[in-house]
Amino acid sequence: MNILSIQSWVAYGHVGNAAAVFPLQRLGTEVWAIHTVQFSNHTGYGAWRGQVLPPGLIRDCVQGITERGVLAGCDAVLTGYVGDAETGAAILDAVAAVKAANPRAVWCCDPVIGDVGRGVFVRPGIPEFFRDRALPAADIATPNQFELEWLTGQTVATLADARRAAAALSARGPRSVLVTSLRTAETPTDALDMIALEAGEVWHLRMPLLPVSVNGAGDAIAALFLFHRLATGSARVALERAAAAIHGVLRRTAEAGSREILLVAAQEEIVAPSRHFVAEAC
Repeated sequence: MNILSIQSWVAYGHVGNAAAVFPLQRLGTEVWAIHTVQFSNHTGYGAWRGQVLPPGLIRDCVQGITERGVLAGCDAVLTGYVGDAETGAAILDAVAAVKAANPRAVWCCDPVIGDVGRGVFVRPGIPEFFRDRALPAADIATPNQFELEWLTGQTVATLADARRAAAALSARGPRSVLVTSLRTAETPTDALDMIALEAGEVWHLRMPLLPVSVNGAGDAIAALFLFHRLATGSARVALERAAAAIHGVLRRTAEAGSREILLVAAQEEIVAPSRHFVAEAC
């Protein structure tokens, strides 16, 4: 399996490509990584150094891959944090190039906009890019609860609300929608919900809420869901396997009291999770 991943990169820690590439490689995937930013660390620390990389860099790298004659072997494009709204056009061009070479390739778009409690944390124009240009062209979307609400204009207070909002998002383009983190009035205080929608079916999974707050978990779970969806052809199985892997990694992270998600130290959880979860139709 070959995946072109266009996301941010940090030298220290794990977000963006630094959270997505290793899990995919650990599962046996070849990842062609192109970075949208190069930062010292993720912005959750409140201070960082580095640069948002120019859109021309993405175009140059995709052109170089095309010239190697391998683009037809690309199975999917994975995108996340874009850094600047102008980067969006380069991402759309990259997806178009891949799909021209391989019409069966899919685009998994993680619409990184913000989060509950933090609100929108990306630059102006980026949320609108995801809503108006990216998601209508995407095959898979992996928003969190805040992003689902922002993209659809709907309030998600119950699981029924989440189903309706996911269906509304899917109606705009992506045939598969994974809501990566969900807390509603029906979610127990010690739990976290996830749902996946595809082909008119919605699957719900509940897992324990761990005492940990780290950046990058959403980036990792988007990559894991994409891999397992490609490998199995089932959104339900992809949800179960991605949830099991990320829960194992986060459990190890919580036990260590780490500020960063321990993807490397807990890598066995990626390939052989110690706990499994069952998704149910909802």
